[in-house]
Amino acid sequence: MLSPEEYDKDLTVGEVARRSGVAVSTIHFYEAQGLIRSWRNAGNQRRFSRDVLRRVAVIKVAQRLGISLASIADALNALPDDRTPTTADWQRMSERWRQELDERIVKLTKLRDNLDGCIGCGCLSIRDCPLRNPWDELGDGGAGPRLLDPA
Repeated sequence: MLSPEEYDKDLTVGEVARRSGVAVSTIHFYEAQGLIRSWRNAGNQRRFSRDVLRRVAVIKVAQRLGISLASIADALNALPDDRTPTTADWQRMSERWRQELDERIVKLTKLRDNLDGCIGCGCLSIRDCPLRNPWDELGDGGAGPRLLDPA
């Protein structure tokens, strides 16, 4: 168990990496992306408050779910004064991310169900192409699999 003095002690980047289970380079990357914050002490060494461990945990869990760093950053930036996410904050974030995941599941299911027929524009199947995309009408809408990822 930590003593009160140790609990209030700021963390080095190495300590954050060790405690959070991510590489030092990842900690630097998260900081560069504005997901976490540090400051420099009198010796010009980077220091983090202990609450950064919870922010890194939230980032890791969200990434494991497939949530983009941009969406994670939006959620964390919405917190007042860069505070550590509370249980209520996590509930709001997870509800928002649940919607994103549901949308992705629908897209992936559609992709899986159409995988053996074509990639969405008919270009892999000469026989099906005239039925799904006669005279390459979808080509006017732009490049890529237009049927699978409608704009």
